[in-house]
Amino acid sequence: MEKQKKNDTIEKIVSLAKRKGFVFQSSEIYGGLNGCWDYGPLGVELLKNIKEEWWRFMTYREDIEGIDAAILMHPRVWEASGHVENFTDPMVDCKQCKARFRLDTLAEQIADKKKEKIYKELVESLKDDIAISEKLVKIHSDESLSLDEKFGAMLEDKDLTKALLAKLNCPQCGNAGTFTAARQFNLMFKTFIGPLEDSSAVVYLRPETAQGIYVNFLNVQGASRQKLPFGIAQIGKAFRNEINTKNFLFRTREFEQMEMQYFVKPEDDKKFYDYWKERRMNWFKSLGMTPEKLRYHDHPKDKLAHYAKEATDIEYEFPFGWGEIEGIHNRTNFDLTRHEQFSGKSQKYFDEESKEKFIPFIIETSAGASRSFMAFLVDSYYEETVKDEMRAVLRFHPRLAPIKAAILPLVNKDGMPEVARKIEAELRPFLRVFYDDKGAVGRRYRRMDEVGTPYAITVDTQTLEDQTVTIRERDSMEQIRVSIDKVLGYLLDKLKVNY
Repeated sequence: MEKQKKNDTIEKIVSLAKRKGFVFQSSEIYGGLNGCWDYGPLGVELLKNIKEEWWRFMTYREDIEGIDAAILMHPRVWEASGHVENFTDPMVDCKQCKARFRLDTLAEQIADKKKEKIYKELVESLKDDIAISEKLVKIHSDESLSLDEKFGAMLEDKDLTKALLAKLNCPQCGNAGTFTAARQFNLMFKTFIGPLEDSSAVVYLRPETAQGIYVNFLNVQGASRQKLPFGIAQIGKAFRNEINTKNFLFRTREFEQMEMQYFVKPEDDKKFYDYWKERRMNWFKSLGMTPEKLRYHDHPKDKLAHYAKEATDIEYEFPFGWGEIEGIHNRTNFDLTRHEQFSGKSQKYFDEESKEKFIPFIIETSAGASRSFMAFLVDSYYEETVKDEMRAVLRFHPRLAPIKAAILPLVNKDGMPEVARKIEAELRPFLRVFYDDKGAVGRRYRRMDEVGTPYAITVDTQTLEDQTVTIRERDSMEQIRVSIDKVLGYLLDKLKVNY
């Protein structure tokens, strides 16, 4: 029942997103393109507001500079970073229906009851296999692991993977024992520069924005005259040829990243790792995200990426489960060292105080703009009954709301539209506002609630008498009267930065 409720929630949000102009399926008139989405009129505003809040939070300080690096970079960049060799996912195919799956998420697509049955059968069938029973017993006896985590641990072992694949049913066609052996699949999109399509013309659509920062480390440091510690921030598109896209905007092939790389002395890495870990969590909370739906997921030492000394994810509890919306990593000096080796150009920083040259450590904060968009959208969605009528509302933080205020003449006569239009004209240079004179005022309130507009300004009969308007607050539905000449100041005060 709970799972059905969660599925209903995500379906309602996807439906609302399309109906109200937040997100559309890309190329929909041609049947759509899997894993690609277009942001509609309200979606571009929400996404822009999220990015602007991130940019203000991260760069409006003296120790962080901005950059906008090219999407296409020299292919040696990706050799140095390890992406050409290591940026892969394990993949299996169903020989029956030809469907393709990421090996590490295959078990997640199987119903829990069936999963338990498969797990018990697997444990029983392998108990006499001396070669792999010891590995299985170790996983089976670890009570801290959930069933999904036990499946995940099995898939890290070649022998257990083979045994598990023989038991699993294909999520697409339902047949068992039809999977191919696992193989590695590179996630980078490859293309060519110029008229020749040969190895000398190969370039890649960047799978992350970070490398554009690393190769510009000394350029930015020299131009801005920054000293350690300092950071470089960037917002930009990245592309990954995901085997399976899923869960609406959560896993897509084209997405946007909001990344900051903070360069520090090696001995200061732990201090700044902890600093940015806390500060980034506080950013989500400061913009109204429910604290109980946020958590850290620290990576165990044996699961760290090849470049990382420490890593944690900030996760949000989506209707489909916990999912990463930002990663904070201590990347040590791995990236700059590799670029120094592959380019032949020194990436060392000269410390004027100690007179020493060294390659800095890097603390990375990497947030998904698309995933943050989805998290804020899901978190803001509420349904409640008001006077025996269901009210759907998006409780966006006012700074994120696509439309800040609605301007509503109570009736379409008696000079009210003219006053309302005048207020609209005064607010529009400063705020995104929406004029609506169609239907009963209560229905107009509901329309604005459903798209997350925090304030509704109503011009009524009293306005014509004393030059005051009603301002209704979205969440509480409380109303106050404010002089027309003070409306702009009132709204701007409500929209002040609070972090």
